[in-house]
Amino acid sequence: MKVVTKNRFLRLHCKKIRKGAVFIYPTDTIYGIGCDATNARAVSRVRAIKRRSSRPFSVAVPSKKWVKDNFFLTADAKKWLKKLPGPYTLLLKLKNKKAVAKAVHPSTDVVGIRIPDNWFAKVVKQLNVPIVSTSANITSRKHMTSIKDLNKSVAEKVDFIVYEGKKSGRPSSIVDLSGGSVRIINR
Repeated sequence: MKVVTKNRFLRLHCKKIRKGAVFIYPTDTIYGIGCDATNARAVSRVRAIKRRSSRPFSVAVPSKKWVKDNFFLTADAKKWLKKLPGPYTLLLKLKNKKAVAKAVHPSTDVVGIRIPDNWFAKVVKQLNVPIVSTSANITSRKHMTSIKDLNKSVAEKVDFIVYEGKKSGRPSSIVDLSGGSVRIINR
């Protein structure tokens, strides 16, 4: 497991992401495991690492404009989009089927989108591709808040980890905007 700091990451690892790297990174809440969400092979690696079959992944997105270009937005969705960046995952119906790999959402047209309120959002914007944003754990097990609680099996299978110390957050709140009403799911 290769652990890198924020500054080293910014200089050396963006190219690796474009080439299909799978990595762990800090968000504004907890640590996530991610990859380029347009790269089906990389997304499949994340699925295997997490042992998650077909449930959709969320993605950190490059910008609000990217969301407007690629998702159907109701009046409620537009209101919630204004609250980003922040600790929310908005569930939206995909308009542009090529915006993310089908492996991100194999059995639905609903995708969770995030703009974390931390420096990593700038990396996503710079890359100009969505990044898978799911908790750095095996599905249904404890999420990662520090290097100490990172599952060894997960650590062995990622290409690198961007570590910035212990996180005190909890997973983002999920706001389902894909139906006719707003439904908030706190984890």
